[in-house]
Amino acid sequence: MRVIQHRLIARVREICRADDRLDAALMYGSFAAGEGDVHSDVEFWLFFRPESRPAVDPAAWCAAVAPVNLVLRNEFGTHVALFPGPVRGEFHFATSDEIASVGNWPARGAAVDAMLVVDRGGLLRPVLEKLPDRPSLPAGPAEIADLCGRFANWLVLAAHVTARGEHLRARDALAHATRHLLWMARLAEDSTAHWLTPSRAAEAELPARTVAAVAEGSPAALWREGRAHWRTLLARGGRPEPAALFAELDALTGN
Repeated sequence: MRVIQHRLIARVREICRADDRLDAALMYGSFAAGEGDVHSDVEFWLFFRPESRPAVDPAAWCAAVAPVNLVLRNEFGTHVALFPGPVRGEFHFATSDEIASVGNWPARGAAVDAMLVVDRGGLLRPVLEKLPDRPSLPAGPAEIADLCGRFANWLVLAAHVTARGEHLRARDALAHATRHLLWMARLAEDSTAHWLTPSRAAEAELPARTVAAVAEGSPAALWREGRAHWRTLLARGGRPEPAALFAELDALTGN
């Protein structure tokens, strides 16, 4: 199915090839990985020559791709274009001095040729080729214990502030607890394809009971499900259950 995002991507590629201020550019995200659909963003890194970058107007550059309703700079410093639809476009306006920093990414998530848009100096391809296809996962009992411990940390905070009546603060803590629960579930279920964004496709890839617990979103529901996955991971690593902690979490969440 051809969607508006395909036209936007084709136009970005065309502009990148024509813009001689650019040393390199890459596409990342769902469309680079072949998973994009009508709801997906279009996402690019643009590496300009250092002397040219100050003259680049991100809003004007994005408007050359297609009409925009808004161009903003988000809290991470990325420029986001809201194209009609609305369709989100994420654009990192960087310099070629920053190409090496791509090597610090946890993984590519897509084939090199699908990601490369422009590589005039030949610097970007070798950096991408050195990245792993997929991120590394918690590998040993100690790393898995840390992951489960972080889940407990956020859950305890959420339960206490809920009891205090700080329900908005609790929502923030529960969001962190939920993310860690989803990582635990992916490890326990050997379903790690979408590790970096563990909520992605969770409805299709994780047990219905996990999805239901996350949808309920209460400390009690998250703990019931988290406890089950935690026990699975402990058994797999041959480690004992932290019985005192489990008992206190049972009492704290009313389980």
